[in-house]
This record gives sequence, C-alpha cells and structure tokens, in this order.
Amino acid sequence: MHITPVTRATALGTVGLLLTGCAGAGATASDDGTAHLTVAIVSNPQMQDAISLQEQFLAEHPGVEVDFVSLPENEARAKITISVSTGADAFDVVMISNYETRQWAEYGWIENLQPFMDESEGYDQEDFIPSLRESLSHEGDMYSVPFYGESSFVAYREDLFEKAGVEMPENPTWEEVADLAAELDGVEPGVSGICMRGLAGWGEILSPFNSLLNTFGGRWYDEDWNAELDSPEFRRAAEFYVDLVREHGQPGAANSGFGDCLNHYAQGRAAMFYDATAMVSTLEDADASVVAGLNGYAPAPVAETDYGGWLYTWSLAIPSTSDNKEEAWEFLEWMTNKEYVRTVAEEYGWERVPPGNRLSTFEVPEYQEVSEAYAEPMLEGIRRADPEDPGTRPVPYEGIGFLAIPEFQDLGTRVSQQLSAAVAGQITVEEALEQSQEYAETVGEAYKEDDR
Repeated sequence: MHITPVTRATALGTVGLLLTGCAGAGATASDDGTAHLTVAIVSNPQMQDAISLQEQFLAEHPGVEVDFVSLPENEARAKITISVSTGADAFDVVMISNYETRQWAEYGWIENLQPFMDESEGYDQEDFIPSLRESLSHEGDMYSVPFYGESSFVAYREDLFEKAGVEMPENPTWEEVADLAAELDGVEPGVSGICMRGLAGWGEILSPFNSLLNTFGGRWYDEDWNAELDSPEFRRAAEFYVDLVREHGQPGAANSGFGDCLNHYAQGRAAMFYDATAMVSTLEDADASVVAGLNGYAPAPVAETDYGGWLYTWSLAIPSTSDNKEEAWEFLEWMTNKEYVRTVAEEYGWERVPPGNRLSTFEVPEYQEVSEAYAEPMLEGIRRADPEDPGTRPVPYEGIGFLAIPEFQDLGTRVSQQLSAAVAGQITVEEALEQSQEYAETVGEAYKEDDR
C-alpha cells in the first residue's frame, strides 16, 4: 500500500496527538569501544525469555552491552513510535509489527535489513513463513524480521467440555462458540465460559474484534472511504462481541488485555480463550500453566466467511538513527535465527519456543510431539490470512486485526475506548458506535480529499 505525502503528514500529526515522553538512551560507545544497545520490547512471555538468555549473546559478542526496555503493549507502542517518528536516538532495536513495518520503511524511519540478511551465512530468510515475510517487506526487501508470528484460534478445555457434555465443532461458527460459552459458564466454580479482550487499545480489544467484524461482513470503510461504523453489519458484530464478553466472559473484562486473558485461562479460570496462536507457549508450559496438556485448539470462528483469523507478527527492526547498526543487526540475527529456537528449547522446553515464524520449527520432531494439538491450526491460520481481502466486501485498506493506515493508531484507540466502555456497561453499543462513526468520518474525509 502506497502512503502519500498527505497521509505521511497525518501520521506525524497523529503521533504528536497520541504520545508523550520516551525512555532510554540509544547506542553509545564507551572509551574501550564497547557498543551499548538499548532494545525496546513488549513484555510478553517469549520476550522475557530472550532477556533471560541474553548472556549467550553477550558471550558471543564481547564488544556489545545490551539494555532492555520491556514495557506493556500499549506503552511500548507509544514510546517506540514517538522515538522513531521524531528521529530520536532512544532505541537501537525496536519491537514493532506488520502494522508499522511497511509504513515506517516508506518514511525512511527504519533500516533496510535485506543487505544484512544477504550477508549473514546460514540465516535463511526463506525459512520464514511466506505470509509473514511478505507482511514485513517493502518493495521486495525486508525491513523487520519476525520474532514470532501468529494468527488466531480458540483454545478450549477438553476436560470441561467432557464434563459439560458438549463438543467443539471442527470448524466452529461464532454462534456456536457463544452457545458453548453459555453452556460452560460456571461448569466449575469461578470458571467463565470464555475469555476475550476488553481492554481499550488499537492493539488490544480491536485485534479480536476486527477479526470477528470481518467474518460478520462488517467493514470500517467502503471503497470510497465512507465510514460504516454505524452500518447494520458493524452494529451486529459489536453487539455480538459486547454481549458475549459481558454475559459469559471473565470478570472485569473491560480491563483485560492479552496478558490478562492469557493468565486467566492458564490458571484454569475459563473454559475457552479466543486470541493469538502465540498463546500456546504459555498454555502448554507446565511451569506457567495449570491447564498444560488439557487443551484442544479449533480454528478461528466464522460467520459469513470461510476463514476468521488474523495475521500478526512481533518483529524486530533497527531505527535509522542508530549509530551502531552492525551491532544492532548482530542482536537481531541472534534473536531470530534457527539456533535461538533450539536455545530456548534446550533451556525451557519446546513448548516455550517462539511460535509461528520459521517453517523449520514445525519440522523438528520434538516440536511436532509437543505441538500435536495446535501446530496445524496455527500454521494453517498464518498461511491462509489475507490482509488484502479481509472480509466479505471490498475495502480501500489492508489489514485484518487492524487497518494499515497511519491514522489507525489514533482512530483505533478512540474507537477501542468506546467499545471497552460498552463492555464495562458505561455506555450502550449504540452510543459507542455513534461516537465512533464521527471519528471514522473525519479520517475518511481526509482520504477522499487525497484521492481527488
């Protein structure tokens, strides 16, 4: 997707409206020539493993020191975006996604990693799952490399399903999932029927909601950039999502992000969990989850489409402002190569390896053994995701869990706040969509003017 100068200006304005402050200091060199790298990452479990394993990297690179800045998702997005967009040198390695990569590559905010990869013997960039590789590329070159990749699916407690006398369909619909949630709600004391995100944030509640919206036939804009958040299809999807979470979801759902839901389900307090396929690294780790080995996995539910999952990847990039790009690449190479996967497996077990990024991981016998329940729906979901055709009708944007336009950071945040308030019972869905439609119309008008 090409981003015009008008859109780029809007992106910078959006950043200025949204974000304040930035922590950390970029790469520096001490008197003895040591390079100090500041690495900004999201504080998900797989990233915490990388922090704990950093001594291996440091031992292999004695001229480099690494300082991690690990932050919750919403905060990490804000600080990384303001640093990179303003040309600050706060970070040398940043964790971003397929939402930012193409846009930031076109702006010149991040380095082209293709020359680094081409010169790195054994790195094997072709081993990345093709849909992820494509989503992180601009004009044929990769500008960030995937740490892990994901689609979405439903995890469910096979033991609780048996106790309740119900079965998960091979390819469930959302209506079937809602019926199951009602049957399973309270199947054991303190167990909710389902756990789903309700926390405000364009990368929080909107990730699962947008995937549901697409399969329900809804869209944010028609082909002429007319906002459709007050359309019957959008309203139906919003009412379904809010009702499901309010009636059969976890307590305090409006404050539940991915990490909260992951912990809720892993501690045995929900019968189902719809979210990122990356959940398996925690759910099937017996040290972190009381439900390890008790789970089944079903494809993302659908309504009017054949496929309902999203495509997302947490990836690593080098800001163009970094003074030590060679050392930064050495760190990226370490954290995303095949050997790192084996290092995690040796240290923590194959259940904990970063999932869904390299095809070769799925070919390892030890991984096949531990991932028998989820490997196929995970890989199939990542492969099938089509950000260019996310729903039932044409749209002028790309993306499944998000809209790949710069304004979505602000627009998505505002709309997510309205939906989260509806989940909390503070406003009605009708009120949430009425306000959201106004936000969306403002953005749509800018694109209409740009297309003239």
